[in-house]
Amino acid sequence: MAVLLASTLATPAKKASLDELKEKLKSATRPDDKASLATQIAEAQVDAADKLFKQGKFEEGQQAVSEVASYTQQAHDAAIVTGRRLKNLEISVRKMAHRLTDMKRQLTFEEQTPVQAAVDQLEKIRTDLLNRMFKAGK
Repeated sequence: MAVLLASTLATPAKKASLDELKEKLKSATRPDDKASLATQIAEAQVDAADKLFKQGKFEEGQQAVSEVASYTQQAHDAAIVTGRRLKNLEISVRKMAHRLTDMKRQLTFEEQTPVQAAVDQLEKIRTDLLNRMFKAGK
């Protein structure tokens, strides 16, 4: 019972911190802060999507996956403005795309489409980041 109680108490705290991150992102003014916060939110949404898919909550999981793509795009846009921490963002995007691909394999064919669309978008973002990193040195 103690484990069940502890897990129940931990879930709202994590949800609150995700909501707090979203609020911080809305009020952030520096592009560095926006990139960092959006990346943290996207990574948290990948974890949430994984849990939701495992619980059989496919619509909610797909919503979390679409937020992953949205927040990753926001992180990309903010990082491009500064031109800093592109490598860190690229690594995070690669890891998120890999996790989403693993999740996709566990879904039925009909449920895979939105996840694959998010993976495709993350790969486009990653490719753009790599292009910017390696063209900058030339």
